[in-house]
Amino acid sequence: MGSIVDFTNVSTVGLGSSPVATALAGLRANEARYFKNKYDHDFSVEPASEAKETIDYVHRVLKEERDLVIASRPLEATSFQVENIRWAYVFYESGLSVNVLYTLDDAGKRAVGFKLSDGMEVPAELASRFKFARQRSKLAGTIRGSFFVIKGEY
Repeated sequence: MGSIVDFTNVSTVGLGSSPVATALAGLRANEARYFKNKYDHDFSVEPASEAKETIDYVHRVLKEERDLVIASRPLEATSFQVENIRWAYVFYESGLSVNVLYTLDDAGKRAVGFKLSDGMEVPAELASRFKFARQRSKLAGTIRGSFFVIKGEY
């Protein structure tokens, strides 16, 4: 069982080894607030050592869809289903967050999203392949994000 992310009192617990731990904690809290407000879902995370299946799933989608391998070390991950959408998140030491949105309906949305914590550089493996849009967040400062549509079935 993971720990529920508190978006009222943002904590760096579990993210302390990241050079942008405070910004990454804000990014994680921003996601928690989104799921609580939109779906009334408590966003919880597990240490990477306990979330191998989720991390392997996200890495498989990245590898098979775009031949991407994230260089940074995973710190935490989570997977869950709300309504008819399966979600998986991995938070990396570099400050990167990767999520897989996979609607279970055949005609539904399926995509991989990347979010960069405030203060981190764009990872080399993503820099030449994606353009990042900026958005402001009270919890996370400036978030830079990008995504791609999933073509295969997972």
